[in-house]
Amino acid sequence: MTKRHLTAKFGGLVAGAILLISALPAAAQNYKIGISAGLTGYAATVDRAWSDGVKLAADTINAKGGIKGRKIEVIVEDNRSEPQEAVVVYRKMMTSDKVDIFASGCVSAGTFAAAAAVARAQIPMVLCSILPPREDEVKWAFSTLPPARFEVERRMEYLRDNTQIRKIGVLHDPSPYANLQKTVAERSAATYGMQIVGIEQYKTDDPDLSVQIGKMNTAGAGAILKIGLGGTTLTSAKNIKQLGLPTLLLTSLEDLNVFKPVAEVLGNKFFFVASPAQVIDAVPAGPLKRSINDFLVPWKAKYGDRDPNWAGRGWDAVYLIQAAILKGDSFAGPKVRDSLETLTGYQGTSGLYDFSPINHQGITANPLFLATMSGNTVKIVK
Repeated sequence: MTKRHLTAKFGGLVAGAILLISALPAAAQNYKIGISAGLTGYAATVDRAWSDGVKLAADTINAKGGIKGRKIEVIVEDNRSEPQEAVVVYRKMMTSDKVDIFASGCVSAGTFAAAAAVARAQIPMVLCSILPPREDEVKWAFSTLPPARFEVERRMEYLRDNTQIRKIGVLHDPSPYANLQKTVAERSAATYGMQIVGIEQYKTDDPDLSVQIGKMNTAGAGAILKIGLGGTTLTSAKNIKQLGLPTLLLTSLEDLNVFKPVAEVLGNKFFFVASPAQVIDAVPAGPLKRSINDFLVPWKAKYGDRDPNWAGRGWDAVYLIQAAILKGDSFAGPKVRDSLETLTGYQGTSGLYDFSPINHQGITANPLFLATMSGNTVKIVK
């Protein structure tokens, strides 16, 4: 056979292989889940856990053959906890990685910044953050977070039922979720017999919050609702102690490792909102506890005693996506979106999800607790 004939034959083989690959059924291709996460910056603690929960769920499903024969591929990009960076990484995952769906982390401002482009691309999002503000964007977004009012309610209930404190302060960061909680606190305080005597904002990298705390103390606040993530929780606790104040500090959902040093500083003056996965021993037997334990077995095998809360939400996100694909019998973005908003009575680690066309924030009954901490022991406040 001549060189010319060999070249022609080889070219034909290559062309045939390309045609064969392009003709492979969808089941042979990976299903790509993209994550925009604050792996660095103020949201790092929670977004790393969320991402690890997503990856753990993907590995668990892949070990059983994937979703309808398709393996899940997780693509994670660090948005550095900044909205501008989130836009960049979302664009990269849509154009270069060709992701099928997003299961992004807890940086709400990043979700807001990128939501319009994601909606135009008709790619669904199952989020750790709150929903974007515009109706056309919400159409493509679903949140695993309980409504912000649930966190506020648990803290207000405790102060009303267990203390004589009726004047409180609100200390919050500039994130959309923190501002949402702040607004809820303003609107609902009177319902619990509370008066907000000071509202102070801080930056996520502020090294000292004593000025804001001092103002609220001067106004008569006996307790502070601290709303926001990261190291500022410990900063605020140290400032309260340094100022010699009797002020109670009641904080938002967070990784338990963030709370350990805070509890050492403030002791019985420190309270925090806790998820069911963080207080599994207090959860009664039933579907919620079974769902949490289904997650905790592989989680503890890989990560030991690391906080399970945010990872559990990431785990939920992947299993919600799988449920939607199976229910709609389709991997196509619009079909998955349609199926997601019909998922009701879905038991996850964070609560019961009841999505609908008018409700894309699936948890509608408050699953949260108020807790204290001593060493590694978490105790529910009754």
